[in-house]
Amino acid sequence: MPPPRSPLIDGSSSRERLLAAAKHLMAKEGFERISTAAIAREAGTSESQLVRYFGTKVGLLEAIFNEAWEPLNPRIAQLVAAATTARDAVITVLSAMIEVFDRDPDLARLLLFESRRLRGDDGEIRLSKGFQDFSGLVVHLIERGQSDGSFNKALNPLAVTSALFGVFEGMIRDPLLAADQNRPVPFSESEIRAVFYAIVSGLGP
Repeated sequence: MPPPRSPLIDGSSSRERLLAAAKHLMAKEGFERISTAAIAREAGTSESQLVRYFGTKVGLLEAIFNEAWEPLNPRIAQLVAAATTARDAVITVLSAMIEVFDRDPDLARLLLFESRRLRGDDGEIRLSKGFQDFSGLVVHLIERGQSDGSFNKALNPLAVTSALFGVFEGMIRDPLLAADQNRPVPFSESEIRAVFYAIVSGLGP
């Protein structure tokens, strides 16, 4: 008989409970330190169910990422389409991502600290499909901005996308690390927005 379900995730299917339990435990303790047995126990189900749905712990982590991106990418695409200029759209995307991470800090920790756990059979780091779709959306957004006058046409859209991702990840990661280490948060959300806006504005022609 499986152990009692956690009240936090009671009432869901075993697959949903495994995803919820894994996201919380991996974010709290780290991918390496959490066993599949602990995840199954937290989810109130068995390891055989975990294997049935996800194959391995890495497969479970990949499913967490893909299920997070699945509803997010269409929403971001809508926001981008509604923006007057590409520069406005980039700022809107930043705001949307900050809101997502504020609502789900466990997801933020996993995306920032554990995404490199996904490896293919050849040992190479494998990006989740959801992230690849998101990255492609931003690349197209930069290209749109080069057409509407938001961004310098001499800049490589792939390089701009990579730079913006690096800036965003760094500014989100540092407050999380400070909180984990009981240190003062180094900068506020409004300061993150101000810095990002200044950088995006600097990419103009």
